[in-house]
Amino acid sequence: MSMGSDFLKSSIKRLGYYRELGDKTFQQLREEDFHFQPSPDSNSIAVIIRHLAGNMLSRWTDFLSTDGEKEWRNRDREFEEREQGSEELKKYWNEGWDCLMNTLQSLSEEDLFRIIRIRTEELTVVDAINRQLAHYPYHVGQIITIARIIKDKDWVSLSIPRGDSNAYNQSLKKKNS
Repeated sequence: MSMGSDFLKSSIKRLGYYRELGDKTFQQLREEDFHFQPSPDSNSIAVIIRHLAGNMLSRWTDFLSTDGEKEWRNRDREFEEREQGSEELKKYWNEGWDCLMNTLQSLSEEDLFRIIRIRTEELTVVDAINRQLAHYPYHVGQIITIARIIKDKDWVSLSIPRGDSNAYNQSLKKKNS
């Protein structure tokens, strides 16, 4: 395997992990939780979902041939609080992630140093991917933080629960020996 192929596989794996964290978070939420705002100027989970999906659809549709900020995207509207059911939000979330993942899976090693544009700024494909590897986890972290505030003591950890690090490490050692 080559470095370019490894980069694409690693990017797909890492981004898939953050999608999974979001999916597992949504499973813990009630319908009204998607619209909870920790403060009047905070974004709800619904707003963050709309922003992420809108960004993904804009950036990754016709990725190699058109500017990543599509004329049909209304970014400002993504941040407006409005009623949308959780099923509709999750459908939009999946559309965005599917667009991203399908595009990444279609890229070849030769594509990695091609120049694309986002808001007219020229970027290599590698840089565009890295940009989103920073952007998407940032927002998934916000979703998780809001959900943890909502769920409080009923939150089910998405990773190693507090106080269980040693037991987890021991189980890994046992599994890998």
